[in-house]
Amino acid sequence: MNLAIEARGLHKRFGRTDVLAGLDIAVPAGTVFALLGPNGAGKTTTINILTTLVRPDAGSAHVAGFDVVTSADEVKRRISLTGQSAAVDEVLTGTENLVMMGRLSGLTRRAARARAGELLERFELADAAGRRVGTYSGGMRRRLDLSLSLVVDVPILFLDEPTTGLDTRSRQELWSVIRSLADAGTTVFLTTQYLEEADRLADRIAVLDGGRVAAEGTADELKARIGGDVVELRDIDGTLLTERPTDGSVHGLRAAIDELDRTAAASGPGVQVSIRRPSLDDVFLAITGGPARAASTAAASAPELIESK
Repeated sequence: MNLAIEARGLHKRFGRTDVLAGLDIAVPAGTVFALLGPNGAGKTTTINILTTLVRPDAGSAHVAGFDVVTSADEVKRRISLTGQSAAVDEVLTGTENLVMMGRLSGLTRRAARARAGELLERFELADAAGRRVGTYSGGMRRRLDLSLSLVVDVPILFLDEPTTGLDTRSRQELWSVIRSLADAGTTVFLTTQYLEEADRLADRIAVLDGGRVAAEGTADELKARIGGDVVELRDIDGTLLTERPTDGSVHGLRAAIDELDRTAAASGPGVQVSIRRPSLDDVFLAITGGPARAASTAAASAPELIESK
């Protein structure tokens, strides 16, 4: 397997806090890999180590085949990083931002302008190319920030919580851009606390807990660890009253519904029993023993109505 990123036994301590405590990661080339975890889990520290910004206390990491400590310059030539905050100059126009980055990256003025035009078209910013970035919406600034990372073609792109602070529409637009990059062969390593983001984008997901990868796999593989369906009881307004996991069998489903009957009887008319597949929220809860401090719409998707009372 051709690995774009590989880390073994990464440790990092800040003060008395062990942020990473033996992190292992392997990312195949040309895939989207999501590192999932709540704030403070060590996601940004992981990215900072893999992009040579922070040295690990122990362990090793290779990116594009080069050691992040002993061959940091070689790693830097093959990666781009988009951090949590948009690194754009709000006084300059979209074109001026991209041309400046192109010149700093060694392109001629003509090549920088040509590349700026290509990226503005690709990220649907051409109509706003001549406007100052200070007038852009949050989603537009984030797309421009991402385009700045691609002025020079690189095989590996790191995205640290790329959609934090964006509204739903802007987030979905950025998801489309990220997916298109992966489809074109770019390896994308992203950190996120949005469960749906990992579910929608990633070829593989790693759940970070206690400074280590607690579980890894595709979204379906992780959900399969939970077992069968989840039976929910909702009131007439759709508010979740309670839920029960099942083993996926008819017997288990009937038992869960029977168990919820008592709550339904006490909740008045209009109560509905519904069933849904396990979500990444359920996975996170089962693996870490606590709810994900994240915004997830996967668990709130419309369930299949099987009975009403």
